Amino acid sequence: MRADARKNRDHVLAVAGAVIAEQGVDASMRDIARRADVGLATLLRHYPTREALLEALLRTSFDELTAKAGELESSSSPADGLVSWLRDCVTWTTEYRGVTVLMAAAIEDSESALHTSCVTLRAAGARLLTRAQEVGAARTDMDGTDLFALVAALAWLGDQPSLAPRADHLFGFVANALLTDAASNGSAGATPRG
Repeated sequence: MRADARKNRDHVLAVAGAVIAEQGVDASMRDIARRADVGLATLLRHYPTREALLEALLRTSFDELTAKAGELESSSSPADGLVSWLRDCVTWTTEYRGVTVLMAAAIEDSESALHTSCVTLRAAGARLLTRAQEVGAARTDMDGTDLFALVAALAWLGDQPSLAPRADHLFGFVANALLTDAASNGSAGATPRG
């Protein structure tokens, strides 16, 4: 791709990210094109569907969260790594309202442009969970699918204006419930279970 074409695509993605952060994943493609100062036809030539645009926008973040999970596997305790990754995922998903609905749908739809990235991200979290379970730091009655669902649930809380002030407290509560009593002493950033 030519440098000027790449610069234009990067600009469109940056604007799309800002619009989607403001309006959610159902933001108008026409509004994105207008705010990026390109024609709708130009936007659609690069990204023929909303899902294609979202895939390009979100893939980098998915890859970063997947890489972060890999780093945490070797650089932190199993409990701390799991909670840190969970917090990063929840924080990221609250940046784009409605993204958790897309992620859940993409996991089930192998034809989705987001499928591979979502499956890879879920597997990265599952590895952190398994690592914590193997050393007795996390409950053994859940799996990577449950962890992915917790990310979605906690992100949903952050999207609700009346509940958003409670989101951090509830994150700590859920994280402590995920950990075993021995591992929960301060790892989740909330009062340990008694």
